[in-house]
Amino acid sequence: MANEPRVLPSVPKVPNEAQQPLTPYEPLCAIFRRYLHKEKLKFTPERALILEAVLSKPGLFQAEALADELRKTGHRVSRATVYRTLNHLQDAGILKQVFFDNKQSYFEVIAGRQANDYLICVDTGQVIEFSSQRMKQLREEICREHGFEAVSHQLHIYGASPQGRGQGRRET
Repeated sequence: MANEPRVLPSVPKVPNEAQQPLTPYEPLCAIFRRYLHKEKLKFTPERALILEAVLSKPGLFQAEALADELRKTGHRVSRATVYRTLNHLQDAGILKQVFFDNKQSYFEVIAGRQANDYLICVDTGQVIEFSSQRMKQLREEICREHGFEAVSHQLHIYGASPQGRGQGRRET
């Protein structure tokens, strides 16, 4: 477990050797500042605000919803700035982008947090995050059988929720 990576950024735009390993006590703000400095970008008040808003999210969130929340609370941050900052946070290894279909993407903070798996209702679009120790044990077993060393996993289970089945929209 001591050799497991603490943060698993999705496909980074910078080579892996350019990324410095993260320590568990290092504040995410410092990680983000270091990333921005390396990219010759500034840590602006808008980026700080977006980082703070993102870190307050307990689970999945949508970029549009984040932009709307910031606007409703009186902050003047453009949608373009929100999207660019989310991309920077993803490249810095703080966020990951999650796709469940071709229509909508979500973001989730991964730095310092446990990775989740997802149940997705095909009728309502409802997403339920879950974490299962049994799933992790199965992952380890499958990896051992094939000589792999597990780094991470992500499971999406598509089905019909009780609410979706009650709507009667599902075709059989």
